[in-house]
Amino acid sequence: MATILVAFDTLDEGFERIPSDHTLIRPPHGRDFTQEELAALLPEADVLCSVFDIPVRADLIARGGKLRLIANYAVGYNNIDIDYARSRGITVTNTPHSVIAPTAELAMALLLSCSRRIVELDTMIRRSPGVKVAMGRTDRMGLPLAEKTLGIVGYGNIGEAVAMRCRAFGMKVIYYKRHRLSPQEEEAKGITYASLDELLRASDVVSLHTPYSPETHHLIGERELALMPAHAILINTARGAVVDEEALLRALQQGSITAAGLDVFEHNDCPLAELSSLPNVVMTPHVGTQTEDARLKMNHEMLENVARFLAGRTDISRVV
Repeated sequence: MATILVAFDTLDEGFERIPSDHTLIRPPHGRDFTQEELAALLPEADVLCSVFDIPVRADLIARGGKLRLIANYAVGYNNIDIDYARSRGITVTNTPHSVIAPTAELAMALLLSCSRRIVELDTMIRRSPGVKVAMGRTDRMGLPLAEKTLGIVGYGNIGEAVAMRCRAFGMKVIYYKRHRLSPQEEEAKGITYASLDELLRASDVVSLHTPYSPETHHLIGERELALMPAHAILINTARGAVVDEEALLRALQQGSITAAGLDVFEHNDCPLAELSSLPNVVMTPHVGTQTEDARLKMNHEMLENVARFLAGRTDISRVV
């Protein structure tokens, strides 16, 4: 029998996957456990169910003398001290499948909002209630997607899903990742490999889908932004610190690139205040998976990992 500590408030659906002989510890409905509460509860836990916005650092993990599994409710796991978990022999899982479609859809929503200046035009209308907005035939021109080039940085499951959707809009797709696909895979997917610098120079839209790590910290900085065409759009639904946000702010202010669609931000997902004053920025508060279907599927995927692990199975979404 195992004790399963759930760090965060979540849906009830999916917990039926956990056999009744295990003990579940969940926070009161409507709130997460605090770090202090987790530290007090962890000594008895065999499993910790964590979530992308709750830090699970070494000092917290160290409290779990019996801890065998950290099941993260997210595809990313930079909220967890992976190296320390590995050193303790603790398995870490994530939820890579249920996040693909909703995150790709949000990336498309940000892209379309930027390319057709939806937020800017909507704001114009709202500022003059009941009055027809005068628009010249060449005012506030948008960027059509057909026949334009999309550059995917980090061609994993979500990057591939975005590429598929953009190809339906008639876009050419190039990609960059550390380990290039085979020529056969590239041909089957209708994509072309480019180095990062080549991709930035050639793309009308750059969409970021790389995991966050020390190697990808500020992957897109002042130098990289300067390589992009002045009409280009940057989309980030990956992790905030993949982009140097100060450099991005300057590029947008100076017109080095045309627009940015951002769901994530460098400093604990709190955007720089100056971004809010720019009409060429569309922002959402880290809601890539904020749909009922996605949250339900993530719950099921996380808890299926727990149930399989406790049953001794190896067919889990293991990252460590």
